[in-house]
Amino acid sequence: MSQTSLSAEWLRQFTDPYAVLGLSVTADDRRVLKRYRVVAKVLHPDSFTIEHSAEKELAGQLFARIVNPAYQKIKQEPGRAEIMAMLRFRVRRMSREEPLVPTAPAALRLMEAGQADLDVLYEQAITELADQQYAQLSHFESFTQQLAEVNLVYLRLKMGDPLIREKRTGLVSADEAKPIQFTPLPPDASPSTTSYAQRHYQRAEEYVKKANWSMAVQELRDAIKIEPDKSAYHSLLAKAYFMQNLPGMAKVHFRQALKLNPKDPLAVEYAPKFKLDVEQPPNGKTPNSNGKPNTPNTPNSGGLFGRFAKKR
Repeated sequence: MSQTSLSAEWLRQFTDPYAVLGLSVTADDRRVLKRYRVVAKVLHPDSFTIEHSAEKELAGQLFARIVNPAYQKIKQEPGRAEIMAMLRFRVRRMSREEPLVPTAPAALRLMEAGQADLDVLYEQAITELADQQYAQLSHFESFTQQLAEVNLVYLRLKMGDPLIREKRTGLVSADEAKPIQFTPLPPDASPSTTSYAQRHYQRAEEYVKKANWSMAVQELRDAIKIEPDKSAYHSLLAKAYFMQNLPGMAKVHFRQALKLNPKDPLAVEYAPKFKLDVEQPPNGKTPNSNGKPNTPNTPNSGGLFGRFAKKR
């Protein structure tokens, strides 16, 4: 009988408990508890609604090994103060060593905000990302990384403030925040964002040619963080995981690639190995070969990168 587990290496990337829970760094104990209950309701094994046993087990492990520890760290004021000190130290170190160059669309918008709008836009960005963070398990890693980046950008922009006060509520409610959609700009409006993702993908292709699978994984994860709706990124990442004898992670990304583009060549080639059905999109429209979704203004999430391996 196989057992699904999250690798220690993968777990180490989630060092921001606020991002794990989908919270702004201004959240007080009541907001932390409220959000924890929302996430726990989604992930708890007794309430998880996905029928696939592997995904249900993964939900339980996310809850036990990532969400619960994050909550324990920031549920009380001393813990929140310690985490804030750690995050601010990280921002100061990054500022000294290299400029902070965000890649997430919400973080990029925050960098361009004026000080007068900063707090409002920050809370809105957190709300937008948190609404999608646990919508599907394949969303978790991508949106959690974006939340962490937004938190760092906010702290960088507030670095001159001696104190960031906690709040019982966000500056805007979730209903008020939803009309502001942090959707990716069209390719012709944000060429730099697209080129960054493509550069990661091209470097990954070079690593694949050299059978350097671990570096290929790193580049593809960065590409997916910027553009999570490209099937080619997911299918190549899946192959890289497969070549490292991580079939569970490979299956997740092959499935995501087929969801984005049922005709993705690499995903179609490997689908039989993982008993994945090759289905047509529900609206009958086929994405292009790059995996561009049918509705580009609807957020799609990247897969759960390196989320689990099967141990026999």
